[in-house]
Amino acid sequence: MFVKRITCIAAVMAVISASLLLSSCKDEPPRPAAPPVQEQAATPGETPEAAPAEPPEAVADEPQAEAVASAPQFKILYVPSYHMEWEWPLDQFEGFKEALKGVNVEYKVFEMDTKRKSDEEWKQQVGKQAQELTEAWKPDLVYTSDDNAQKYYAVYYLGSPTPFVFSAVNQTPDKYGFDKCKNVAGVLEQEHIPQTIHLLKEILPNAKKLAILTDPDATWPGVIDRMKEFAAEHPDEIEIAGVDTISTFAEYRQKVKDCVGKADAIALLGIFNFRGEDGKNVPWEDVARWTAENGTLPEISFWKDRVYWGALCSVTVSGYEQGLAAGRIARAILVEGKAPSDFAFEPTVKGKPFINLARARKLGIPIKSDILLSAEVLSEFEWEKAK
Repeated sequence: MFVKRITCIAAVMAVISASLLLSSCKDEPPRPAAPPVQEQAATPGETPEAAPAEPPEAVADEPQAEAVASAPQFKILYVPSYHMEWEWPLDQFEGFKEALKGVNVEYKVFEMDTKRKSDEEWKQQVGKQAQELTEAWKPDLVYTSDDNAQKYYAVYYLGSPTPFVFSAVNQTPDKYGFDKCKNVAGVLEQEHIPQTIHLLKEILPNAKKLAILTDPDATWPGVIDRMKEFAAEHPDEIEIAGVDTISTFAEYRQKVKDCVGKADAIALLGIFNFRGEDGKNVPWEDVARWTAENGTLPEISFWKDRVYWGALCSVTVSGYEQGLAAGRIARAILVEGKAPSDFAFEPTVKGKPFINLARARKLGIPIKSDILLSAEVLSEFEWEKAK
C-alpha cells in the first residue's frame, strides 16, 4: 500500500513538471531560420564570398523566419581593380556588404590585380577574363571599384540589362561614358584636398609650394586636375611647384631629391607602378619606406596607407564609406526596384585626419598638441611594428 502511494505521488509530480515545462516552452518564441549560405568553388582569378549568416538582433516569429529563408537570392559579382590582400578594396567590399546585410546575396570576387601587374597587356587580358566570367555566371548586379575596372571592363557593358555600381572612381563619369547610359550608378572618389592642405599648413604655416609625384596609372590625372583647380582658386594658400609622372623607381628617387629647394612639401599620389631594375613594380611599401628614410621634405597624401608608411599627414578618403554608399545604391536597385539612372554621381564627404608623428620627429617638425588631439596619430612607422 505504501509503495502504491509513493508511485502515485511520483506520477503526479511528473505530470506537474511536464505541464510547467510545456508552459515555459509556449512563452519562448521560436528562433528564426538562418538564411542559406551559398558558396562558389574558386577558380584562378576568382575569390568566392559567401553571404554571412548574421545572428538576429531580436528574436523573430516563425512567419518572419520563413520570409527570410524564402527571399529571392541575388548574385553579385565584385570586380576590384586591385588585389584583395590590400586594405583599400577590402574596406570597400566590407562597406558594400554591410549595406546589403539581411539581403540574400551570393557573392563572387574577381581580382584584376592591376597594382602589382600594371602593364597594358595584363590589364587588357584580365579585363577580358572578367567579361568571360560575367557572361558565364550572369550576375544580377556587378560591383566595380577604382578606375582600371571601369576602363578595362565596365565600359564594355554600357547600356547592358545588367546594372553596374561602382565606387572609388577618380575620373569624371563622362570619361567612361557613364553619364549617357542608364545601367550604371556609383560613388565618386574625390580626395579631401582642401582639408589636407589646411592640415599641412596648420603643421607648417609657411609651406606653400607643393610638388606632385605620381606613377602613370589611369587613376591619377583626375586627382591632379582637382589639385590644380584648388591651387588656382586659392593662390594665397598653395602653389603647384611641379607635376612629375614617373615610371621607374630610380627616376622617383632622383625626383624626390630634386624637389629640395623647389618645393616646401611633396604630394604622393600613385607610388605603386615604379619599375625596378628587374622590370617589375617595386612594392609600394618599399617606395614609401625609402622616401621616409631618405626624403627631407614633408609629404602629404589623401590615403591613410601612405601615412602609415611615412607620409607626414592626410585627411583620408574612407574606403569603407565608399563601399557603404555603393552598397546602399545596389540595395535600392535590387530590393526596391530603382533604376541606376535614378542616382546622381556623387562623392562621399566623410574624411579623417591622420598624422605620422614618427615622420614629424625625423623631419624635426614640432606639432602643437591641439592639432594632434584632432587627428589619429601614428607614433611609429609601419615597418617598425614588425620588430
